[in-house]
Amino acid sequence: MARRTKSVLEENISEDDLFLLLSEPGLVRDSPSLGHHVLMEKRMVLHYLRLIEHEMPKLVAYRQPFIPPNSKETPIYVKEVHYQGEPHPALAKRSIVVAVDDLPLKDAAAVHKLKLLAGPRWTPNPPKDAGVMEEEAWGNGYIKISSDTYRNAEMNLKWVSDALDRLVVEANDSKDTFSDLPVDMRHVYAKVRKAKKGDHLRNRPLRPVSIADFPKEWLPAVQS
Repeated sequence: MARRTKSVLEENISEDDLFLLLSEPGLVRDSPSLGHHVLMEKRMVLHYLRLIEHEMPKLVAYRQPFIPPNSKETPIYVKEVHYQGEPHPALAKRSIVVAVDDLPLKDAAAVHKLKLLAGPRWTPNPPKDAGVMEEEAWGNGYIKISSDTYRNAEMNLKWVSDALDRLVVEANDSKDTFSDLPVDMRHVYAKVRKAKKGDHLRNRPLRPVSIADFPKEWLPAVQS
């Protein structure tokens, strides 16, 4: 079989008709759908550029100085997780962190009872993800309560808030103060040992050995 050297169109049409077909203008003068999509994106970018140029400077009138949060004014820290609009099972989870010193406890016995009732939810230091300012003193520690039982985030937040209220009510109940029971620190020791950052040495959690522990009597005498 001989190899074809011309296309089917060239074989079925004369040269004059082919030239006329290629030279006459098309009946459709509109851009294809891809071109319309590109123009739509250009218009969108231009719209936001106009907003930045003309509307953004007007927001200067609403500028306010940043004031760091104060635990006395907002004692409860609420934490939520967001995945930028994507569905996730953890979206409904809510956690609260509050300092024990900021709770309405009537005396030291109530503080001790609250630590016992909270169990592993109480820690002497604030959680890493709590948002507590580093300058704040730890005091009597912090309590963290979380819930993801319900599908609705507001219901989980309501549950942890009610749980905190029940803890405060029970701690202020002076029928039994549990003063003879020590505070359970096993969860603190376990977390420190797992981290292995030096705090687990010599049974000193949250206070690793430093140069401040060097015995002063070992220092050489200063010659005057």
